[in-house]
Amino acid sequence: MGSEFTIDQKRYLEGFATGVTAARAARGALPASSEAAPSGPDAIHIAAQDRATASGKKLPDQEKWKREEHPFDAYARLKQQAKTNTPPKPADNFRWRYYGLFYVAPAQTSYMCRLRIPNGVLTSWQMAGLADLADSCGGGYSHVTTRANLQLREIAPKNAVTLIEGIESLGLWARGAGADNIRNVTGSATAGIDPQELIDTRPYAREWHFHILNERALYGLPRKFNVAFDGGGLIPTLEDTNDIAFQAVTIAEGHGVAPGVWFRLALGGITGHKDFARDTGVIVPPDEATEVADAIVRVFIEHGDRTDRNRSRLKYVLDAFGFDKFLGLVEDRLGRKLLRVPTEAAQPRPAADRAAHIGVHPQKQPGLNYIGVRLSLGRLTSAQMRGLAEIARGFGDGDIRLTVWQNLLISGVADARVADATAAIEALGLATHASPIRAGLIACTGATGCRFAAAHTKESAEAIAEYCEPRVALDTPVNIHLTGCHHSCAQHFISDIGLIGAKVPVSDEDTVEGYHIHVGGAFGPDAAIGAEILRDVKSEDAPRVIEQMLRIYLAQRASPDESFLAFTRRHDAAALRQIFAIDTTSEPGA
Repeated sequence: MGSEFTIDQKRYLEGFATGVTAARAARGALPASSEAAPSGPDAIHIAAQDRATASGKKLPDQEKWKREEHPFDAYARLKQQAKTNTPPKPADNFRWRYYGLFYVAPAQTSYMCRLRIPNGVLTSWQMAGLADLADSCGGGYSHVTTRANLQLREIAPKNAVTLIEGIESLGLWARGAGADNIRNVTGSATAGIDPQELIDTRPYAREWHFHILNERALYGLPRKFNVAFDGGGLIPTLEDTNDIAFQAVTIAEGHGVAPGVWFRLALGGITGHKDFARDTGVIVPPDEATEVADAIVRVFIEHGDRTDRNRSRLKYVLDAFGFDKFLGLVEDRLGRKLLRVPTEAAQPRPAADRAAHIGVHPQKQPGLNYIGVRLSLGRLTSAQMRGLAEIARGFGDGDIRLTVWQNLLISGVADARVADATAAIEALGLATHASPIRAGLIACTGATGCRFAAAHTKESAEAIAEYCEPRVALDTPVNIHLTGCHHSCAQHFISDIGLIGAKVPVSDEDTVEGYHIHVGGAFGPDAAIGAEILRDVKSEDAPRVIEQMLRIYLAQRASPDESFLAFTRRHDAAALRQIFAIDTTSEPGA
């Protein structure tokens, strides 16, 4: 025989080798280096997971679930569960969050659905349509969130698919609104109508929003991710609490770049982990914001922690790498250098107004106004949703604008129609005015609808307002935020007074609902994380404790102009604990 194989022999040997390789792979004996490289939009995530396991670390369940079956490939099973009204098991409970659905048992044996509303703007007919869905698929109400978004609640599994498809039929979305994805894109609530804004954020928020929707590689991040655009308007956007903050600034001449409005780039905000977005020194042309954000997210995808979900946010990559290294990787992905200018290149930004989200305010358009509507801690009944839709259509420009302060605005109301519009709003059981307490009162869903919460935050917030309003004559805004757990959805760390839910011991065996209380938090130019000064305050005592704290502030402030924040800044944490050392054992009024 010759030394060369015939064609048939070669084919036989190739087939035999393939069979052996397949058998070895089935037994787990195939070396990792022999595996085919991942491809497709999920490749960047699979490669990151592989690097984590190759280093000897283990993936948590959430990463395994994503790898075993991408949530967007499992829609048929969600439909089947709807047909049988079957609640999801843990893996699918995680996957369905990619569709905006959160199964919140044991708090409620139903789903909560979180939407995506870029820049918080929806039309009157969309609001009316959501009211119909809230009635037909849910509990007949919605909540405005601290990301200028809406949640619908009490959705039975059988109604989940009908709800999602109904939302999309309205030209709205829930896709990617939960789990390890880029959440709702916030922007200035008064974008396009604000007399002092530097830029209208709506087109940039919408461009980024649609970029996310149509790029599967931007789903399945190491952890959730927040992006905000602030245009310099009257109502704060809280952009510095986001992973990426685009902050409009006016760059003066003489700094090597074209003068005009740019976005200043800040990174790493996550106030639940006690950090704000930090200025990078980078400025971005507004029309390049999506491209830059995409590069930042992709660097995060590659380098974010896939094994420790408590340290998997962008902040921890920045802490490990430093800003220069991280931005260098972003530049490598972009293929160009980012523009940097000194801080003094930016002109002072217009000041925000802490009361601008409530009441009647003139727009930049002559003769038109927006009306800030105060809700009951973000809650809207379906009847109120329809009523507001009719008011926006009949008295305004047809738009409804949600804010990060758990309320909404009706825009485009002519001067001559303000009184009628206000009366119509009040006829719905809503208000266009608020006390200094209620104007800044924020509460998460709490234990009524969230399994993580240690307290009924919305109920406690209402009790605090009802108790304090007739007893304390506040003459300046004081923000009071109540959050149910360490996730800090109500951002208690950045409020004048922040309460976080806790189980308060009342005996060796029993606990009751209560709070730990922080003071001195702030955002924007005054950004600071509040200091804990009281622990284990029972929920029933919280209204009286807050009342006494406000009384102490009014009695001891340096002047009538001194804000609560300025008052707390004059004292260190130890002194504040003494100042606010309130006896909760005494009788009310003692």
